[in-house]
Amino acid sequence: MAKSVVESWKSRLEQPFYGVTSDGVKRPNLFTLQDEGAPTHQVVDAANRLLETLDEDEKSKVSFGLDSEKWRCWCNPEFIIFDNGLRLERLTLNKQSLIMDVLKASLSEEGFRKVQGAIRTNVFLGELCNARGILNAGSYFFMVFGTPSVTEPWGMLFFSHHCCLNFFFLGRQMTISPYFIGAEPNMIDHGVDQGLEICVREEERGLCLMQSLAPEQQAKAQIYKLLHDPLMPPERWNPADQRHLGGAFQDNRIIPYEGVLVSDLSPSQQEAIIGVVASFLELLPETVHEARLQQVRRHLSETYFSWTGGFGNQDSFYYRVQSPVICVEFDHHSGVFLTNDKPMKYHIHTVLRTPNGNDYGREWLKLHRAGCNMS
Repeated sequence: MAKSVVESWKSRLEQPFYGVTSDGVKRPNLFTLQDEGAPTHQVVDAANRLLETLDEDEKSKVSFGLDSEKWRCWCNPEFIIFDNGLRLERLTLNKQSLIMDVLKASLSEEGFRKVQGAIRTNVFLGELCNARGILNAGSYFFMVFGTPSVTEPWGMLFFSHHCCLNFFFLGRQMTISPYFIGAEPNMIDHGVDQGLEICVREEERGLCLMQSLAPEQQAKAQIYKLLHDPLMPPERWNPADQRHLGGAFQDNRIIPYEGVLVSDLSPSQQEAIIGVVASFLELLPETVHEARLQQVRRHLSETYFSWTGGFGNQDSFYYRVQSPVICVEFDHHSGVFLTNDKPMKYHIHTVLRTPNGNDYGREWLKLHRAGCNMS
């Protein structure tokens, strides 16, 4: 089963990048170049400190062209599908620390804590399952695309089990898209990191919103009553992604709008939608976070909220918020290393995509190469 899933993933990489859409047709003129106050100077400084420490072999492994298709080879499984980039556990501790400094410079404080949480829960899972060889703080890859610059476009990728982050920088504008963050379990209940939890706000805010809807709105939002519903078509569920539609190797997926239209909700519920999206965007530095929320607000009249599963306090569930400029997904997963054969609330996956072509900053890159200036 795993082999067939991996083969299907690899086959999708043969298709040129187009971008996630709702109907197969990419909408134009959604994205603009602007100064968002991104901390690009600090990120470039941190990246250069790292690059200066690498030997020639390590530099050849970490550096790729800006248009390299290897950018799309990120994936969540703990086993290695593509051995691309620098593997942290093959580096000295100092070089591993410098990579983490690059991430820290690129993220908000809360975002860096979340990324650290994903890594630490991965380590905890390795301890629980006696699988430290594949689940440890060094079992991640790092890659740089283009040359770190405060004026020219470039990007980077950090990925492995439960933490996949695609960064793109252009001047003081940046995105982290697509990304995948998860945990199994999402709470550490003993040891040095006891009490650590991640992805709690995404869970709580989504459930609170669904519970606030009127019964007729809940019925419209709830696309499937069961998490593995027999009414689901074959393409709607697979053992790797389960309910996620925008995960790894889904760069060109058509994800139709469904559920309840957000503009039909009350003002307070619309603000709750913004709160849900904000919890996914909290990786971003403060000014970039606000710029992205403003973009989301401009498209609330075209934003949909959909739900799968129950919505009682103890129920496991999946939900999606989707508009022309953002698609975020939350899913309670069944066990992979742990023994639960049904989705449980302690195994969480979250995914963010930028539809209509701006994953990996591709639409911004097109505008830059066409000579467009920042507004």
